[in-house]
This record gives sequence, C-alpha cells and structure tokens, in this order.
Amino acid sequence: MERKGYGYYKVAAVTFPVAIGNTEENAENIIRYIEKALQEKVQLLVFPELSVTGYTCGDMFLRGELQRQAEKSLDKIRQATEKNNLLVCVGMPVNVQGRLFNCAVYLQNGEIIGAVPKTYVPNYGEFYEKRWFVSADLKTCEKIPILGREVPFSENLLLKGRNDVVIGTEICEDLWVSNPPSGLLSRAGATIIVNPSASNDVIGKRSYRYDLVKMQSGRCRAGYVYASCGAGESSTDLVFSGHCMIAENGRVLKEVADIMTDEAMITDVIDIERCVNDRCRYNSDLWGKCPDVMEVDITVEDREDLLPAAVDPYPFVPGDGGELKKRCEEILKLQERGLMQRLRAIKCSDVVLGLSGGLDSTLALVVCCEAFDRLSMDRKHIHCFSMPGFGTTEKTHSISEDLAKHFGVSFKEVNIREACLQHMRDIGHAEDVYDIAYENIQARERTQILFDYANMVNGIVIGTGDMSESALGWCTYNGDHMSNYAVNVGVPKTLVKWLIRYYADEYRIEVLKRVLDLPISPELLPAGKDGEIVQKTEESIGKYDLHDFFLYYFMRYGLPRSALRFLAAGAFGAWQLPEIEKTLDIFLRRFFQNQFKRNCLPDGPKIGSVCLSPRGDWRMPADMGKCPPLQNR
Repeated sequence: MERKGYGYYKVAAVTFPVAIGNTEENAENIIRYIEKALQEKVQLLVFPELSVTGYTCGDMFLRGELQRQAEKSLDKIRQATEKNNLLVCVGMPVNVQGRLFNCAVYLQNGEIIGAVPKTYVPNYGEFYEKRWFVSADLKTCEKIPILGREVPFSENLLLKGRNDVVIGTEICEDLWVSNPPSGLLSRAGATIIVNPSASNDVIGKRSYRYDLVKMQSGRCRAGYVYASCGAGESSTDLVFSGHCMIAENGRVLKEVADIMTDEAMITDVIDIERCVNDRCRYNSDLWGKCPDVMEVDITVEDREDLLPAAVDPYPFVPGDGGELKKRCEEILKLQERGLMQRLRAIKCSDVVLGLSGGLDSTLALVVCCEAFDRLSMDRKHIHCFSMPGFGTTEKTHSISEDLAKHFGVSFKEVNIREACLQHMRDIGHAEDVYDIAYENIQARERTQILFDYANMVNGIVIGTGDMSESALGWCTYNGDHMSNYAVNVGVPKTLVKWLIRYYADEYRIEVLKRVLDLPISPELLPAGKDGEIVQKTEESIGKYDLHDFFLYYFMRYGLPRSALRFLAAGAFGAWQLPEIEKTLDIFLRRFFQNQFKRNCLPDGPKIGSVCLSPRGDWRMPADMGKCPPLQNR
C-alpha cells in the first residue's frame, strides 16, 4: 500500500477540570475538547485516567449507579465521534462479570472499538486502587459488552492503522513498574504508546515523571502520549498538577508548561517513520518475547499537510545556549581523547598537520593542543605546515602564521607552487588549465609533504577533513582524503563552525574569530586580482547548512528524497525550494558516487549518532552509484 503523509501522525493530550462523580459534566468537557481537536486536525486525542468519572471517587466506584452513569455518558461521547476519524481515548471503570477494571476506552467513527484494562494496580502510600479495581491479569474474557456492543477487551490490545500507526496502551502505574507493558507492546509492533494517568504531585515527582516518559519512549523507539488529571482531582490529601506530555523516541516534544494547571490541550506531530527506521537500525531487543496481542483496525487518514511543530534547520547544533556550550565541551573531549589513545598506543610524541587557516585545520589544531596538554607533552612537537599554492591568499596565510604563534606550536612553510608546476610539466599538463587535475596536484603534493615529514620526526599525520566533506566526497583521493588519524571525521561542517566559535569566546582568542570570517574554500584556484578568495565551496556545491540537514535526516532516519525536500521546506522556508531542490540533487548524487572514498577512510572518533565510517554506521557497495527509491522526486 502506498505511503502518504511522510509518516507523521498528529496527537493531543488533554487535562481538564474533572467534576468528581459528575459524569455528565465530564462528558461535556470531553466533547468540548473533541470539537477543539477536530478544528486542529488532531488524529489521536487522549484524556486522563478515569476521566469520565474522576479518579478520586473512592468507594463510589463500587456503586452501580456511578458505573451505569459512566456508561450513559460514554454514549454521549461516542455520538460526538460520529462522522469523523478522530481516535479518542477516555478513562472509566468497567464492570466485567462482577469485577471492576480501570480501563482506557477507545472510540472512533461513532463506535467503541476497544477497552484496555490496567495491569498494575497500585496499593501503597496514598494509593488504594485494589480496594476497588482488579488487575488485567484476572480478566477471563477477550470481549465485553459496552452499550450493547461486543467490544475487544485486552491489556495487549493494538489499534492498527495504515502508515505503520500501531497504538498500544498502558495506564498510569503501568509506566512506573520495572517491566512496563509498553516494552512488550512495542516488540509486538506498537509505534505509539498511550498513557491515561492520574499521577499526584509531590516535590521532585514532576521531573522524575518527565524522565520516565522520555526514557520509555526511547526504550520503545515509539511515540508516547501521556495525559494526567489536573486540579479538579485535588481533594482531601492529594494534589494533581495536570502534567501532560508528548514524547518521541527519547525526547519530550511538548509538555504542559505550568506546574499546576486546571486545563490544557497540547498537540504535536509524531514521526512514525522515524520510530520504524530506528527499530530496523537498532534491533537487538526485537527478538525477545512478544505478548499474544489482539489487533483492532482503526482509520488513519493520509495527511500530507502535517509537519512536526519545530523542524530544526541545524540538527547537529544544539539550539539552547547552555546546552550548546556543554555539547561543544563534550565533543572536543571526545576528539582529544581519541587522539590521546592513538598517541599512547603507538608511543608517538609528534603529530604533523597542514594548517591552512580554514575552519577544519583550525579545529584539528585546537584538538591536538588540548590532547598534548592533557598528556603533558610539549606543543612544539605539533608540527604545522603552511603550504601556499596557486590559490593561497595573504589573508589565510597570515591567519595560519598567527594561529601557530598563538598556540605555541612548531611552524614551517613550504611553497608548493614550483613543485606542482614541475609535476605539470612532467605529465604534460598546461599551467593555465584549471581543471580537476590542476586542483588535485596541489592537494596530493601537500599530503606528500606531510607524510614525508611525519616519517622524519617519527610522527603521524593528523587528518583535518570533516564529516560533511566525507559525505559529499569533497576531498582529493589520496590527497587531503588520507591521514594516519582523522580527528574531525565525525564532526559536520555546521558544527565545526560552532566549535571554533565556542573556543574563541571561551578563551578570548581573536585569531579564531578571523577564521570564522573567511569563506569556505580549498583555495586551489588562483586568487582574484585583489588577492581575495575566488573559489568558494558553497557556490559550487550549495550551502553546508542544507547539506548537513540532508545528511542528518538521511542517515539518522532513512528519509527518502520527497521527505527530505518536505522537511527542508519546513525548516528553511518554502520560498527557498529552488535552492533546496538543487542542493538536494547535488547531495544525493555526490553521496552515492563517493562511497569508494569513504570505504578507505582513516580511523577517527565517532562523535554523534551519525557516522560515515565503513567500520561503523555506514556500509554500502562503492559501485551502487545511486539509489532510485531515495532519489525519486
């Protein structure tokens, strides 16, 4: 069946001022939110635990009058779901053969499509649920009558629709136990977990609850919709805050911001395809025990208008200032620790690198300095080479000198122009033909110098190329493509900029700020008459902002071309579609054409969840050329 809508599914969690024991008023509030959800084109709407009656009814749960009134009010709610595809989850007590179950009841298209009983019934501290309710373990049937209809009844009920939408349910306490039902349900195929809850609040509990929802969504690699009751339940000895959350695959997308709230509805879009792709990628737990499930079909509309509320245009770069600083510190430590181990393992005390004055070589220099300092080694054993070629400008040349001076490393200059001209004469290449050979002759000459000098000092060559360049094959095979250890290979270009900016600000290093002002360039073509850089990388292959965006979502979530285009338009603006499409074509073409370069990448530290090492995250035949399913428009 053809997939539409890019795998997105819009959900909502609601808390409202529950009237304890007043099922009619509660039904009116539930219907009010159903109408609101329909206006906002929500596909799944979740209410708190026992939302039809209220959670704190006490011994009133045992009265037949309340049970019958709850069912009568449920019928009014059912009518509100007629002639629409909104899937609604409400909570209510359900009497089955003289036993009372705390249930989540699902409604859609005017039908009651299933009831899920709570498995773990708490009976400690402030909770006395076993006084009224029994566990799902004690059920004796798989269908029960509700409103004169036979309704599926199981704690392992899965609501299954198209586009991999599969919904499983756990109720409140089920999440807090050592083996939550959601773990088994996700193994059985659930991509969204719903949790109607009544979780009271004490000091510190909100943050603990937040972590539980966040981590369980990550363990299950699923969406998680958590709806808890609010202030209306705050009677006698307990206070309820109305804490609602929507999570996806280890991150909370949305939560009720107020510490205490009477009512709220939060909505967000869950990326189902992301969850499914992650399960294919990280499948070590999928071979374990799965429960016997009961499946019920639900209606899921194809929606092509959905977009996650916030599509980050810079997925490799944390948006929050404090988090960004913390992340930059962590990345630099990963880079330096990887290099430190390599130096210790091979008993090496000298490193050699080409210092162009550009972003990548500057970051490599910083990493080398930090590693040497931690190893208590003299920075003079960091040998930096400036190797001016045909395109080297005075501006970058002076920056490389100033960088070496500031960091206290050894610095040598070897002008490669004459050597390159001699090589051109040897192979019969015209000096004024600025082709690929013209550019690569310079890159390979520089690499030869670095390796030969490394042999002289018994050192190793430090690679400076980054992950974005590896993805695009934007490096010279057996030139700057090669090194003994590549410290930047796990860092994309957009993050390289931020790492240098962080380091410059943290240690007040002015020369690093000059690096940031330069255009990205390999400087392999002659400079302009004014001595300025002529060859600008982003004018040739497109902006690295877009390339890194495509790289992240392609590698991390396996998105096809159409979805990459759709997301990029949401992140950068639909007005940029011509540039998005042009750059996306370049990205896909170059990515598939250049696997042969990645197949022989030097060692280097993995930094984030995306990695291109052939020994790690990405293995692909070099002769694949292209992948039509990923490139189809």
